[in-house]
Order: sequence, then C-alpha cells, then structure tokens
Amino acid sequence: MDFLKFKNNKLSVNNIDLKKITKSKKTPYYFYSFDQLNKNIIKLKSAFKSSNPLICFAVKANSNIEVIKELKNKGLGADVVSLGELKLALKAGIKAEKIVFSGVGKSIDEIEFAIKKGILSINAESKNEIDLINAVSQKLKKIINIGIRINPNIKADTNKKITTGDKINKFGISIDDFYKIIKSKSHYKNININLLSVHIGSQIKDIIFYKKLLIVIEKILKNLKKQNHNIQYVDLGGGMGIPYFKTDKEFNIRKFGKMVDQFYRKQKIKIIFEIGRYLVGNIGAIISKVIYVKKTKDRYFIILDTGMNDMARSAIYEAFHEILPLEKNTKKFKIKVEFVGPICESSDTFGLYKSYPILKDGDFVCITNCGAYGRTLSSNYNMRPLIEELVIKRNKIKTVRKRQKIENII
Repeated sequence: MDFLKFKNNKLSVNNIDLKKITKSKKTPYYFYSFDQLNKNIIKLKSAFKSSNPLICFAVKANSNIEVIKELKNKGLGADVVSLGELKLALKAGIKAEKIVFSGVGKSIDEIEFAIKKGILSINAESKNEIDLINAVSQKLKKIINIGIRINPNIKADTNKKITTGDKINKFGISIDDFYKIIKSKSHYKNININLLSVHIGSQIKDIIFYKKLLIVIEKILKNLKKQNHNIQYVDLGGGMGIPYFKTDKEFNIRKFGKMVDQFYRKQKIKIIFEIGRYLVGNIGAIISKVIYVKKTKDRYFIILDTGMNDMARSAIYEAFHEILPLEKNTKKFKIKVEFVGPICESSDTFGLYKSYPILKDGDFVCITNCGAYGRTLSSNYNMRPLIEELVIKRNKIKTVRKRQKIENII
C-alpha cells in the first residue's frame, strides 16, 4: 500500500494523520485511496497498451459506487455476476456495451434484464444456460451475441478455494462439450456465439499458468477456424495476484502484457479482461480500535472492534493482511501477539505476530490491503451493523456509505 506512510511516527495517507480521522469517525471503518487506484489503472493500461483490451472491473471485488464511477471515468467496463451488480454498474454510468455477465447460475430474470439492456455479452457456463438464453431471446424477439466459458483444465497455484480453471471446479464447459455446442449451433436461432471466455482462478502470482492458458486458447481458435466459426472476442478473465506479505513477489504484469500482445498480434482478435483484486486490492484498509489487550500464558490477544463480519478473508481463506499501528512504538511485546475480532468464532482472527510494538486498550490499528473482497464479503453476523466507507482523493475525505444502524437490521 504505497499511499500509507509514517510521518513523525504517525500513520498517514496523503499527509492526513489517520488518527485525526478517528476523532470524527466511529471505528471500525473502511477507507479507499483514489490516488492508489489511479496508479493501479495507469500501471495496468501501460502493460496492455499494445493489445488495448477492454478492461472490465470485477464488481464482486468492490461494490462501492464511487470506486466504480472512478473506474468508469478512466474508460473501464464491468464484469458482473448478478442482477444487483449489473444494476450497480449501470447506475455508476458504465455503458451496457462495456458490461459482461459471468457466473454459473444466472436466473431467467437476470438473463431477460441483461438482454433488454443490450450488454456486450452474457457468458454462458452450461448447455442448459445456453438453451435458456436462446429461449428468452426468442421470447423477446431478439438475436443476441453470447459468450461461452470453457474450463481449460488448468490448476493454478493458488488457494484451492479460489481456483476456477481446474476440471473439478464448477465453472465453465469442457472443451469437448464446447465443440459439440459449436457443431449444433444451427439449433440456436436466436443467439450468436462470438466470444470465448476463460478464467483460471484468483490471486495467481506466476504467469506460467497464463502461458499455458494462451496455448489452450490458441488450439481452440485454430479448431474453430477449421469449423468456419468466427470468434470476435476472447475474454481472458483475471486473477492476477497482489503482494499481501512483505516477501511476496509482484506479479510480472509487464511480462504478461508482452505475452498477451504476442497473442493479440497473432490471433487478431479483441481481448477482454475481468480484473478485480489487481485494481482495488491495495487501495483499501480498515481502521479499528483495540478494545482489550488480553494476556495469556503464551500470547497477547489484541481484541479489535472489527471482525470477520467486516472482513472475512482471514476467516475464509486464512489470508494474511498486515496490521500497522497508527502510532509507532519502539517498545515491543515480549511474547507473540494475535489480532482477533469480537465475533464468537475461533476463526475470527487476523494473524499471529512473533514480535509487535506494544499496544494498549484504546489504541488504533490499520488492517491493510482490504480493497478487494472486504466489504463485499461483509455480513450482519452476530447482529453487527455494516461499517462506514470513506474515499480519500488527494486531501479530501468523503463518506460513501454510512454506518448501518442496528435498528435497521432487527
């Protein structure tokens, strides 16, 4: 998180002392740095400058409308997986022709709404779904373009809960079944299959898996040409990882960009990306208050006022998010320290540190890299309200979502 700096031993963002914000804002709360977001956009566009893809933001990563508006203003589209996400993208001002609809379980209402709005592509993930899309299109007296997501049978090196391209995953259609559908395309009078979609997982750090993916796609495109079937778009998905640990290597986006450029020049086909974490993962953080410092025989438990209800990644994926004190302290605890939340689950933990600066009741900390799959995975578990969300652009702070009132959830 480049935008977070210690200044005179105080953690700040854009020269704003974060502790000062806590005087007027009740913790916990999310905040997002638009300066970091724009750096990420520039970096991504620069890497893919030659192939000039349509970059669709994966709305499931962050549903804050101000974040989506900022991405729209920079020319990005949207990748959605529900009616709610589709309506949100449209409300944020993203044009329908820049929206792709992914996901394995689209309902008839979602399909009908998407067709009526004229989005770029509904990416189907089963023969049953293709049949339904064709039937709905027929009912609406429309002929539409659709995509088909194939399962490339590539097992990426990532958390098993976020792999999406392995043959055992629920996503996509097998390559053999895809060819069968293409051969029987004359049965589908109201759809035109003009997009090939793939996705191999999330938080992938090694480009070797994308190299394997491009080889698979090239073979498919070659076979489609033999069958005289023209594909206009290839949707390469997303999944590029970000560093969560200090020792994590950066995903080599420039090298990947060159790889995609070679593919683009050879295939002469329009490219789409569905990118979430790489754009917004490092733009967000949670500011939380230490409720209690609880000493046991082998560790200190730092009990925070935020928990897995606000940020579930640590509980679901055992993911690590570095935690920084809002004020530096040279003195350290003599035994290990574990940061935990107030939720009645043993999995409500944010990480174990062998060494950490001393904290006391009432101090504040910053949980970093919460911009992706943070608020979108939040819940009212234990009847706790959803927390406030702020955006920070240069030196201006704006509340986008207010803290939910308990009265509104009981």
